[in-house]
Amino acid sequence: MTLPPEPRFAETPADLPTPDQVAGLSGLEFLRSMLASRFPAPPICRTVGFRLSAAEEGRVVFEGASGFAHFNPLGTVHGGWYGVLLDSCMGCAVHSRLAPGRAYTILEYKVNLIRGPGPDAGPLSAIGEVAHVGRRTGVAAGRLVDARGRLYATGSTTCLIFDL
Repeated sequence: MTLPPEPRFAETPADLPTPDQVAGLSGLEFLRSMLASRFPAPPICRTVGFRLSAAEEGRVVFEGASGFAHFNPLGTVHGGWYGVLLDSCMGCAVHSRLAPGRAYTILEYKVNLIRGPGPDAGPLSAIGEVAHVGRRTGVAAGRLVDARGRLYATGSTTCLIFDL
């Protein structure tokens, strides 16, 4: 399973961007700063084995490959692995539409598992797309697909939007 080159990861809380560093950035500018390695990737990306691979207004893509570290006791990929990737791509899709000084938090998300990735699945793309961003809420949908377009999971989220 081959992924894009590994980004620089935050190693300590001090490595994460400060509120002053992100205050003047739109959500899309913030995400693109991570893509350009001006900001490090959050540590969850290393833990779960995924990384941001594309960001445009209303659409964000992460890539990840499951491995043994993500197995449950039955020897299959834990459902939480799907959840983390879908939560990330959907929330960041909403984030990509936010103006400077605005932030979001996830209110709820739902995941539907379709199939488990086998050893030949390769990297999967978690694609998040915005359905609505308003003054107080954002709604997005996500899908987890392989390079051939086979669907592994879908998701939906509702986010609360607020001023920083």
